[in-house]
Amino acid sequence: MLLQPTLEDARRIVADLGRVLAVVAAAGAIPLAWAVALREWGPAGDLLLMMGVAGLLAGLAETLAPKTRKPPVWGHGLIVVALVWLVVPAIGAIPLALSGHYGDLIDAYFDAMSGITTTGLATIQDLDHLAASTNVWRHTLQFLGGQGIVLAALVFFSASGALSLYEAEARDQRIFPSVGSTARFIWLVSLVHGLFGITALTIDGVVAQGFDWSRSLFHGFTIFMAAFDTGGFSPQSTSIAYYHSASFEAVVGVLMLAGAISFGLHHAMWQRRANLLRNIEVRTFASTVVVTLLVTLTGLSVAGIYSDTPSLLRRGFFQLLSAHTGTGFATVSSAELSRWSGLAFAGVTVAMALGGMSSSTAGGVKSLRIGLTVKSVLMSVRDALSPSRAVISRSYYQYGRHRLEPELANSAMAISLLYVALYLLGGAIGLAYGFGLAESLFESVSAAAAVGLSVGVVSAEMPVVLQIVMILQMWVGRLEFIAVFALIGFWVSVARGE
Repeated sequence: MLLQPTLEDARRIVADLGRVLAVVAAAGAIPLAWAVALREWGPAGDLLLMMGVAGLLAGLAETLAPKTRKPPVWGHGLIVVALVWLVVPAIGAIPLALSGHYGDLIDAYFDAMSGITTTGLATIQDLDHLAASTNVWRHTLQFLGGQGIVLAALVFFSASGALSLYEAEARDQRIFPSVGSTARFIWLVSLVHGLFGITALTIDGVVAQGFDWSRSLFHGFTIFMAAFDTGGFSPQSTSIAYYHSASFEAVVGVLMLAGAISFGLHHAMWQRRANLLRNIEVRTFASTVVVTLLVTLTGLSVAGIYSDTPSLLRRGFFQLLSAHTGTGFATVSSAELSRWSGLAFAGVTVAMALGGMSSSTAGGVKSLRIGLTVKSVLMSVRDALSPSRAVISRSYYQYGRHRLEPELANSAMAISLLYVALYLLGGAIGLAYGFGLAESLFESVSAAAAVGLSVGVVSAEMPVVLQIVMILQMWVGRLEFIAVFALIGFWVSVARGE
C-alpha cells in the first residue's frame, strides 16, 4: 500500500532525516581531530565544510519538524532510511571529492556509497598517499553504516517512529523491548570489540611490524572499523597483504566474524545461554562456511596455484572468511584472485552471495533466510512423500521454538530471489561492457551483497553506466529492497498527485 503523501508527511520525513544528518555532522569530529593532530589543514578545511553542510541541513530540517501528536505512519521510517542512504553519501563525499584522489564527483560518490553501505569497493586513485584524516573519514563512514547512523539518531534523539526506523534499516531483531535500549546495546558491543580490536592490532603493528605507536594506532583504528563493520576499506592499496603478518590476519579474522554474527547472538553469548547451536541461523551459517571453504580449498588444490599447503590454507581461508562475512579484505591482489578459476572462484562467489547473519553488519541474502527457505522446501518435500495422516513438524528453533508460518517462509524466499535477480542484473550489465561472465558476476555479487572483493572490474577507469548500476546495487542490497520499494511508491504517489 502506497503512503498517501501530505505536507505533514513530508515535514516529518525531513525532520527525521535532519536528525540523522546531525549525527553525520558530529561524526566528522573524529577525522577532524586526526587532521588537527597531524596538522593536515587542507583536509581539516574539507571536513569542516562537510560538517557545516550537514549541520546546516540538519538545522533547516529541524525548523520543519511538525508539531503534531498524530502517531507516525509505518511507511515514514522506510522512506527516511531509503533517503538517508542516498543523501548521506552525497554529503560524505565532499572531503573525498576535494582530496584530489578522485577523477570526478561520481567516483567520490561511489566510494562514499561504498563506505556507508559497508561494501568496500573503491575507485580512489593513489590510496597510499591519501591524507590520514581523509582516510579516517572513509572508515568512519563504514563505521556509521555498519552500526547504523539511524541507530545513533535513536540513541541521541527521541525520534518518532523509532520501531519503523529501526526495522527499515534491515534490522529485524529487537534484543530489548525498547528500540532505544537495543540501539545502545549494539553500540556497547561495538565499544567492547573496539577496545579489544584496536589494542590488539596496534600492539601487533608495533611488535610484529616495527611501526611506531602513532602509525600503528592509525592502522589499528582504521582496520578495526572496517573489519568489525564488515566494510573492507583499507588505508593501503594492498589491503591486509600490506601487513605480512599471520597474527594480524588472525585478529582481523576474529573481528570480521564478530561483525557478521547477529547482535542478538552477541547478547545470547554474553548471557551465556545454552543451546545456541540449535539456532537455525547459527547452524546455517556454520554449514555454509564449511561447505564453501571446502569447495574453495579443493579448487585451489586442483588448480595448483599455491605450491605449499600452508600458503593454500592461509590464503584460501582468509579470502573465504572475508567473502562470507561480507568484509572484502584481501591478502592477495585482484590479479591473483582473478586466477582462482573453477571451484575456488565459485566458492568465494557463492560465499559472498550468501552473506552473514541477520541483524549484523554483514550483507548478502543472510543465513536466517537461507535456513528458513531450505527448511520450507524440505517440509514441502516431506508433505509430498508422507502419508496423508502424517504429522510433520512446521517449526524452527531460533532462541526458542517458533512456528514456521507460510507468510514468513514466502517472505524469506522472495527476498532471496530478489537478491539473485540483483546479482544477475549487475552481471548482465558487466557482460554488456565486454567483461567476462565470471568476472562480471563476481563484481556484481560483491557490490549487491556489500562485500568489496574485486577482480579488477571496479577501478577509476570503469564505465560510468556500470558505476551507476553498482551504486544502485549497493544501495538496494544494503536496504534489502523493502525501504527502496517504499520510497519508489512514495514518489509514484507524489507524481500521481494522490
